[in-house]
Amino acid sequence: MPIVLKTSPLLWTRLAALAFACVAFSMTVHGARLPRGTGDFCIFCWAFSFAGTLLVILVELFNLQTRVPVSWKNFPITFACYAALLCLSASILFPLYYLRGSASQNEVQNFRIVSTVFSCLATIAYMSEVSLTKARPGEVAGYMATAPGLLKVVETFVACIIFVFISDPVIYDRHDSVKYCMSVYCICFILSAIIILLCIGECTGFLPFPFARFLSAYALLAVILYLVATIIWPIFNFDPRHGGQKQRPYSCSSTQGLCVWDKAMAVAVLTGVNFILYLADLIYSTRLVFVSA
Repeated sequence: MPIVLKTSPLLWTRLAALAFACVAFSMTVHGARLPRGTGDFCIFCWAFSFAGTLLVILVELFNLQTRVPVSWKNFPITFACYAALLCLSASILFPLYYLRGSASQNEVQNFRIVSTVFSCLATIAYMSEVSLTKARPGEVAGYMATAPGLLKVVETFVACIIFVFISDPVIYDRHDSVKYCMSVYCICFILSAIIILLCIGECTGFLPFPFARFLSAYALLAVILYLVATIIWPIFNFDPRHGGQKQRPYSCSSTQGLCVWDKAMAVAVLTGVNFILYLADLIYSTRLVFVSA
């Protein structure tokens, strides 16, 4: 099997991301001595990014793009976008949980600092990869390389964060209107994930309706649903007339992590963020011109 080695800025960017992610989780596993919980999630982010990037490099190195059961126009950039978001999350959570408030300089602390630095470098590398592989105006590319495709990735990632905050403890069963918000998060997440899978699997041609029209209709539906959720969630969680708390209770201690009020506020902010993302998705989807090869 011939090895195809074509040096390019994209290859060097992937190699840099591979090395940075490897150093980040290697230093953490070797000497950071993390308790179970958030540390495991950070290690997963770096290890998952490393494994996926290694797979992408090997496939292109051995020229196996036509033999893999996925669309190679869509898979690498989709993975790079998810890897950038995962490494960004780890770069925020890791120092927040394991470096904040620690002034002592010892070997364990040094390992944690190195992991944080290389996590940030991996984030920059993956963002650079996304920038290098995204579609340019007039260029024939897969849907996931376009702005609406990348927005789908960010939308699903934000929805996953919402699910984490909203389910531990459960804060969506207080009122029927709040349950509506949960249904919005689930419906939009599932549909966006299906669109991503259809694009990666090159199955959009099997749909009984034009894919472009479906994307525009779905983006419009998601904007309407999230607009209502953006209004309803703060009302029924922070308005005392509807059983909510207007101010953060004194029982919420910063040393105990996020309390229920903090998580409800985070969900409110993330709901607004996803509404803006879906609005941008709608604007791009209505203007996107599908060019067939």
